[in-house]
Amino acid sequence: MEAVLWYVLTGTRGGPNRVRILRAVDDRPRNANQLADHLGLDYTTVRHHLDVLREHDIVGRTGDDYGTVYYPTEYTQRNWDLVEEIAEELPL
Repeated sequence: MEAVLWYVLTGTRGGPNRVRILRAVDDRPRNANQLADHLGLDYTTVRHHLDVLREHDIVGRTGDDYGTVYYPTEYTQRNWDLVEEIAEELPL
């Protein structure tokens, strides 16, 4: 899974925003609208990044529709030092 974190967070232009999203949901679980407001990003952009992060089991979710909140998965929490190491490589 280490390779997955490196790929998802550095393999595309979206890596810096994915790290920002991860840090925000690590601070406290949030829904997509809250993330968009908090990070100053377009809602659609946030939804796209959340889908990518979910697809790779980096974030989980609870709730339905608009009330769905996102949080780091247990795997991500156990490897938070690696997330921060990767973040140091990115222009945030």
